[in-house]
Amino acid sequence: MREIIFDTETTGLSPLAGDRMVEIGCVELVNRVETGRTFHAYFNPCRPMPSGAEAVHGLSDIFLSDKPLFEDQVEDLLEFLGDCPLVAHNASFDFGFLNHELGYCGRPLVCLTRMVDTLAIARTRHPGAKHSLDALCTRYGIDRSLRIKHGALIDAQLLAQCYVELTGGRQIGFSLATDTVEQRNEATDRAAPAETIVVQIRTPRPHAPSEEELVAHAAFLDSISDPIWHRLEARS
Repeated sequence: MREIIFDTETTGLSPLAGDRMVEIGCVELVNRVETGRTFHAYFNPCRPMPSGAEAVHGLSDIFLSDKPLFEDQVEDLLEFLGDCPLVAHNASFDFGFLNHELGYCGRPLVCLTRMVDTLAIARTRHPGAKHSLDALCTRYGIDRSLRIKHGALIDAQLLAQCYVELTGGRQIGFSLATDTVEQRNEATDRAAPAETIVVQIRTPRPHAPSEEELVAHAAFLDSISDPIWHRLEARS
């Protein structure tokens, strides 16, 4: 099964407020295995980049000024996306911007039935835990050292690894779990017998006090004024 993991970077949080997509990164999976095929593009948003958004992804007005418009790259993007499921983290956000850009240039919108949200999956798999991309990478031991700032392609690549773990682990797509019960039983029968463990019982060591220790203990008791055990003896 073919799936596309994707991530976007934008000028802000709401396309309805005029925010635009400035970057998209896509990673192709087939049977939960990365094929090595990716799609990555920057877009000129035709509007100033807010400082808060630039602090997140590092994409400045100067950097984006010579980049193509979304409509200039849309054909290549749609060809790469095809008609397979599209996987994103907090997918409604990325789908919102993708469909806004498609609608802006007169293209059909991506059907929401294709949407797979890894944030929803993570909340089901790990209730009560942190579900950010960084938190998932930490949980699954995925190296994110190259993620200095948010970047659409590197985030999509990290999310692809998290998605594999969230949906069953790295074993998916390989033949590691195809052995039948009978084959595993046969392997167990052929295994070498377990080594017999011999427990050596040792004679208990003496722990009685020496004569010097008894004398020292008696002297210590005599040094105690009005000991409680004398009061107990008087009551009896």
